[in-house]
Amino acid sequence: MAEHAQYEELIRQFSAFGAVRREMGRILPSDCPSGSAAVLTLLGRHGDMRMSKLAELLAVDMSVTSRHVAHVAERGWIERFPDPADKRSRILHLTPAGRDRMDELTRRTCDMLAERLSDWTDDEVGQLTQLMTRLRASFDDCRTAHPEPRPPTAPVLERSTDRSTRTPANTT
Repeated sequence: MAEHAQYEELIRQFSAFGAVRREMGRILPSDCPSGSAAVLTLLGRHGDMRMSKLAELLAVDMSVTSRHVAHVAERGWIERFPDPADKRSRILHLTPAGRDRMDELTRRTCDMLAERLSDWTDDEVGQLTQLMTRLRASFDDCRTAHPEPRPPTAPVLERSTDRSTRTPANTT
């Protein structure tokens, strides 16, 4: 296991990486902020999906996801179709215009990375990619292995015996 000082340096590097992300965000067109770019990228990578799956992949609240989806839908980059399995839900689909926008964003980002990492070897870029993938997987493992504790529920003082109109109280 790494020494405490190594973790402190890692914290500093994470903080500094925020500047890298902000600079990468500056190359995005004004009509496509980072949340919209993430929606396009995930639909391009994973294909059609429900909003709930997109929110999970974005790791943000459904209300935030809805705003991002509305933004890209207004621009014609995605379409929302009724889910045949559940008409209340919508399936998100990348349009040809959305794929073009995603391709443009990918090109811009790749060009920037190629420029900034021009003095890196292919092996170094590969190592960084592997380590970042592993880091992300470690955090995904933490989320599923240790779910956030739920707040305790208030004790139930009275329970109805009429089971026909009431649901049982949550006892977990």
